[in-house]
Amino acid sequence: MLRTRFAAAALFAVALATVAAGQDARTFGIKLKDDKGAYVPFYQEMTTDVAQSIKVQGQDLNQQQKSTFYYQWTPLKEEKVTEGKEEITKITLKQKIEGLKMTIDISGNPITYDSTKKEITGGAGNAGLVDFFKNLVDAEFTATLGKNYKVEKVDGKEAFIAKLGAGSPNMDAMLKRVLSDEALKEMVDPTYKVFPDGPKKKGESWERTAKLPLGPIGTYDVTYKFKYAEPDTDPAKKDFDKIEVETVIAYTPPKENADGLLFKIKDVGTKLNSEAAGSKGVIFYDPKNQRIAEATINIKLKGELAVVIGGAETKVELTQEQKTVIRTRDTSFLTPEAPKKP
Repeated sequence: MLRTRFAAAALFAVALATVAAGQDARTFGIKLKDDKGAYVPFYQEMTTDVAQSIKVQGQDLNQQQKSTFYYQWTPLKEEKVTEGKEEITKITLKQKIEGLKMTIDISGNPITYDSTKKEITGGAGNAGLVDFFKNLVDAEFTATLGKNYKVEKVDGKEAFIAKLGAGSPNMDAMLKRVLSDEALKEMVDPTYKVFPDGPKKKGESWERTAKLPLGPIGTYDVTYKFKYAEPDTDPAKKDFDKIEVETVIAYTPPKENADGLLFKIKDVGTKLNSEAAGSKGVIFYDPKNQRIAEATINIKLKGELAVVIGGAETKVELTQEQKTVIRTRDTSFLTPEAPKKP
């Protein structure tokens, strides 16, 4: 009897393994052409809400920030190249910032900007900041994607810095130090690191890592932990592949000097990391249109910074919660979407 039970259990395990092996693995990609083979643009809207709580010398300084960027992506070319023993397809796309909306509230003092409106309100006392936002509009980059859609190169950095600097030597120097090549690759990424290194089945996990060196501000080491999950219970998302994501961030203070800044962050006494409970999100991939239909990325940072201002060291307690929602569609988010056919 015991042998029979073990035999039945073994057969059951083999049956399960056979079923699992027969499951279709999803291959993730980006649709670049229409049915006639012509390159077609796609559009993204990225909205980020940031709530920041800072405690300095017993005083609470709170900041709320909301930004929405509207991007146009235009595929330019695809070319097959040989790297080692592999033949891969490299993709070149142009990214254009079509518009943006920005609201910043620092301790009850709001600053607003909306590129879709002719009249700018809420920024009269911050003309420099409003001009900075204005100069972001129509900025363009050319991105080259390599294996697994990883951003390998971004062109347009010099023109972007010149536009944002607007002739200010101090601003130009600061942007050159903060906007590193790696930081620019993170900013110019149409895939948001979601695509794995091959086909995946439901239940499988993978990771992508990134390093964001921001010069005198410090460096963020980022790990994205993905899991191909079961379909969502929302009927509107039943045809999408669901990918769960946790963003893990570790901050390292700057090694270089902070010339040009009003503060310096010290290594000793500084510890800032993400909290797992507040850093989970979800991505919905549309396999029919081959794109990320919608993504919600949450990040919660908490820790202490040892900041030197005017020669005096101050302890800063920081809690920051950030939520980013990304949507993709075939037409610009700045124009009304055509009604869907019944």
